Amino acid sequence: MNSRSDLSLLQATLLSQLGFLYGEDRADSLCKEVVELFSFNESTEGPPPFSNHWDQNDVWVITYGDSIQREPDPPLQVLKQFLDSHLQGVVSGVHVLPFFPYSSDDGFSVINYAEVNSSLGDWQDIEALARNYSLMADCVINHCSSRSLWFDNFKKGEGIGSDYFFVASPDDDLSQVVRPRTSPLLRETETADGIKHVWCTFSHDQVDLDFRNPKVLMEFLSIIKLYMGRGVRIFRLDAIAFLWKVAGTNSLNLPQTHEVVCLIRTVTEHYRNDTVIITETNIPNRENLSYFGNANEAHVVYNFSLPPLLLHTLLSENCSYLKNWLMSMPPAQYGTTYLNFIASHDGIGLRPAEGLLSDEELSQVVKTIEGFGGKISWRALENGENRPYELNISLFDALKGTHDGEDDFAVERFVCAHSIMLALEGIPAFYIHSLFGTRNDYRRLENTSHNRSINRHQWQWHELESALTEEGIHKAVFERLQFLIKLRRTQRAFHPNATQYTLHINDQVFAFWRQSADRRQSIFALHNISRQPQHISLTQLNLIATNDWFDLISGEDMSDLKGSIELAPYQCCWISN
Repeated sequence: MNSRSDLSLLQATLLSQLGFLYGEDRADSLCKEVVELFSFNESTEGPPPFSNHWDQNDVWVITYGDSIQREPDPPLQVLKQFLDSHLQGVVSGVHVLPFFPYSSDDGFSVINYAEVNSSLGDWQDIEALARNYSLMADCVINHCSSRSLWFDNFKKGEGIGSDYFFVASPDDDLSQVVRPRTSPLLRETETADGIKHVWCTFSHDQVDLDFRNPKVLMEFLSIIKLYMGRGVRIFRLDAIAFLWKVAGTNSLNLPQTHEVVCLIRTVTEHYRNDTVIITETNIPNRENLSYFGNANEAHVVYNFSLPPLLLHTLLSENCSYLKNWLMSMPPAQYGTTYLNFIASHDGIGLRPAEGLLSDEELSQVVKTIEGFGGKISWRALENGENRPYELNISLFDALKGTHDGEDDFAVERFVCAHSIMLALEGIPAFYIHSLFGTRNDYRRLENTSHNRSINRHQWQWHELESALTEEGIHKAVFERLQFLIKLRRTQRAFHPNATQYTLHINDQVFAFWRQSADRRQSIFALHNISRQPQHISLTQLNLIATNDWFDLISGEDMSDLKGSIELAPYQCCWISN
């Protein structure tokens, strides 16, 4: 295909997408506006279809810009120094959570999308991170701060932003709206044109934007282009499932929302071929998977069901539900993959476990987490009842025992959880506090009164350095996870798109088989998820006799294919040829 036909194909795609969103009569002028904004021309080329922008070397870390602090240095510089000194050659990418001026929700209520929060650093610090690591940034696209210039202009009725916000009526049929909060949906706001009711999915400081107005879409395309110019390659579309609203519907995952994601992908990958779009959709599993589209929507979707299912597995010492889920997961097409994580700046969401775990099992998990010092966030149902939405607790504290209570296997259980995450199909992402085994931060929780603060600790550099060098939990966790990550990055069978099959041994051993694309390497990943030793006959694995087999983690020889192995409590084996 020549370059001129590439441009024609791009324009045809944009016309179709914009026509679906805003009508054919407006599509042509909007298409010209997009082409002009990104300077698309006859030399513009898109990426080859179904091309992977990742391999087994990709391991990402999720962090706030100020998770590690050392006065008087800007936190973003401190973060880079820590990554360079401790995680060079361990992680390939970093997701810096919203680093913009904000008014609430630890960055997710953005005041100004074009600035770096001066308390963190500046754009030069962001660019420095992007030179050494694949940089992921949030596009907080569903809402912005009530203290933003846009919302001020909305209240005045003039200027940029005056028509950017979603206004509804209390008389509208909003009974079906699905949202993860218990606060009133509509915020009464006094404006120059009288009282208006603005839509607030999350909080009254986070006012929803109205993408029925194409100027809002163009604004965010300009923002994305700005970030790309600063080195951002990976875009996390925050709370994207709630983007498009229609009274009388649940206003969740609407077709227009999916089309906006498709359009953002079309534009960004033609502007820079290796751009990656990730959708953040903390919703039930089947709805989450729909954001792959036909390999034309999100490149990557969060594996949101993994955290609650893996937590349930390790608390109950039974992996049957985790196995059933893994068998039901479709292999991602080339050009798409999963983002595997088991902890993040948010809590462990429970909606992605709906339909996978029973109400009784979820209630038992909630009870155990509360016993381990965790908090519970709730969401409102249509009937007015509240339902557990999220577990707020540090992952280490969540795994310090089982349903029977705390025990002495906390470190082993915690490492086992991450060994599973590292071996699964997809790209693994570590919340920075998981790398250290950070505990519940009750002081921060008390200061903010926000449940999520319990898992958003801020380390002082000298305290963290001491914790990682002195014998104890933090040092043990950090060293063992570093070892596993480095090991994973050298295995072709752990490519995010390598073949995966679930194995059936027993309910205390979670096992699966990975095979490289060239079929030359196989890895049988075995994980004892219980407090009891597990005996496994190697004949259950059907290892090929012509190959030499050994455990990548321990180095133990597995050449006696008629022999057996014993997995100690929470021991993991990656048996490879």
